Amino acid sequence: MRRPRVFTDQPLQPGGAVELAEGPARHLVRVLRMRPGDAVVLFNGDGHDYSGALTEAAGRSCRVEIKEATPAETESPLEISLVQGIARGERMDWAIQKAVELGAGHIQPVFTERTEVRLDPRRAERRLAHWQQVMIAACEQCGRARIPSLATPIRLQDLPAPTGLGLCLDPRSERTLSQLRDQPAKPVSLVIGPEGGLADAELDSLQARGFVGLRLGPRVLRTETAGAAAIAVLQALWGDWK
Repeated sequence: MRRPRVFTDQPLQPGGAVELAEGPARHLVRVLRMRPGDAVVLFNGDGHDYSGALTEAAGRSCRVEIKEATPAETESPLEISLVQGIARGERMDWAIQKAVELGAGHIQPVFTERTEVRLDPRRAERRLAHWQQVMIAACEQCGRARIPSLATPIRLQDLPAPTGLGLCLDPRSERTLSQLRDQPAKPVSLVIGPEGGLADAELDSLQARGFVGLRLGPRVLRTETAGAAAIAVLQALWGDWK
């Protein structure tokens, strides 16, 4: 049986012990029915997995004794930033979740001309907190021990020029990812539009700032599918799927 992986923001070290927060503790004790002596893996984003065992497990209380630390070799050698047009509800969650599972190291939500979601400062703060939890859950599931960074949403027109290879999905383009196969390995920024895609003027502006327009194939993908599909190809070309 695979040992559960749980994120905690507490310092971790072999020989120590931690009391888990109510949410993770309730999941281990009440959902997974774990008992004292059962094995668990903790991580706090420092790049290590910490193997341990429950010493207390009752109600909403859960204490873990840490036995050893192991470097987690799950980060891609390719730095991938996903610039995701903000989508509605679960579509945005799905786009972020899959990007994290596939190895993206940075998520930048953006407002575009066709973005249907409107966020005042209070709602934006709540959405960021929610998206952070989506990322943590994805890391718990896929084995990553570093939490990707998540930026505050900005307008697409305020997105800076790429420092490495900038890509944006453009259904008008004749260029495909396979034609970029000989590009040197370097950070990649990938821009994905929201529902309805990016407007022509936005695509032209991105390309004027150094982003390369490309299409994934003959079919139009949903916003929550496009990023995952493109990141998978990037990993196959230059990342850890080679």
